[in-house]
Amino acid sequence: MIIVPVKEGENIERALKKYKRKFEKTGVVKELRQRQKYTKPSIVKREEKLKAIYIQQLRDAEDA
Repeated sequence: MIIVPVKEGENIERALKKYKRKFEKTGVVKELRQRQKYTKPSIVKREEKLKAIYIQQLRDAEDA
């Protein structure tokens, strides 16, 4: 359960923003969408590999 402490006099919009941020960090919605369809393990590995390559290229470009 997500708990967001609200201080006395704190704006409700700010508390909602904190709640939404915490909720997104848990990854519930992302996992729910992934579970709606089956993805073959080979495709999952391929996507992870492509993501790693992309991140490595970004880091190489940053160093250069």
